[in-house]
Amino acid sequence: MGMSYDNVRGLVLAVSSSVFIGSSFIIKKKGLQKAGATGTRAGEGGYAYLYEPCWWAGMITMIVGEIANFAAYAYAPAILVTPLGALSIIFSAVLAHFILKEKLHIFGVLGCALCVVGSTTIVLHAPQERNIESVKEVWQLATEPGFLVYTCLVVIVVAVLIYRCVPRYGQTHMIVYVGICSLMGSLTVMAVKAVGIGLKLTFEGMNQFKYFEMWVFTFVVAFCCLLQVNYLNKALDTFNTAVISPVYYVMFTTFTILASMIMFKDWDSQGAADIATELCGFVTILSGTFLLHKTKDMGKSPTVISPVFTSPDLNPAPNTNSNSNSDSR
Repeated sequence: MGMSYDNVRGLVLAVSSSVFIGSSFIIKKKGLQKAGATGTRAGEGGYAYLYEPCWWAGMITMIVGEIANFAAYAYAPAILVTPLGALSIIFSAVLAHFILKEKLHIFGVLGCALCVVGSTTIVLHAPQERNIESVKEVWQLATEPGFLVYTCLVVIVVAVLIYRCVPRYGQTHMIVYVGICSLMGSLTVMAVKAVGIGLKLTFEGMNQFKYFEMWVFTFVVAFCCLLQVNYLNKALDTFNTAVISPVYYVMFTTFTILASMIMFKDWDSQGAADIATELCGFVTILSGTFLLHKTKDMGKSPTVISPVFTSPDLNPAPNTNSNSNSDSR
């Protein structure tokens, strides 16, 4: 069965979003580097990048990409739109290789390819979008016990990461900053989808802004986006862009699809074969990310390979003690 017209529009918007977002990583990184050369770096708590035009150019590029992504969620299910973020990995990694001189090893290229293959697998077996006719229906889904438990867990984990882990491990462990962005991102996408559906219905003549639920979702989107931007800046300023992009993509995609499964119950309409195939896609993506992470420093400096075993010395040095004894005789 072919894709619906709405799904095609969502697909085009999602691909365009990946191109803009992938470019924004590089432009913002250049701005952060320029700002760090004259002021306090973002990774050390500084905000000098706010006075750097290059950073703002990257921010505008990211906003354009996010708007396209925002629109895509209004037309297509999250499990179709979110995995397409893999395209931003390739785009940012290649640009980082040529512009930022952050070398991408051949195994890094293979890791990117694995991420794309896994994402494609998920997209091809994605469930159909449910028909929603009011933002109040989304509110009912968001206030069911399962999703409320997920939301509370996310808020608790993010609070622990911000107040306990960031001061201790933020500068040495990339997973801290990326974890905050990814967890909050999953809530952001659910709220974005609600607002997108509300705007879509409003443009069709059914005003959704008369419901307070629409304004609650809008506030959640604004708050979560600001939090993500802050910690994403810290991650970009501290760690290698070619590694941040895929790791952030995998964690963000995993948590977003998990949130979508809980809130919209996407798997209820699927068989065991489709679910198993989607899980295989996740494993493929995770494998690609692991490969990228383990090979990120390859090619920077020659490494000394230790021998697996030591062979016996075929020409042992003469025993000086025995020689001295013989001389004394």
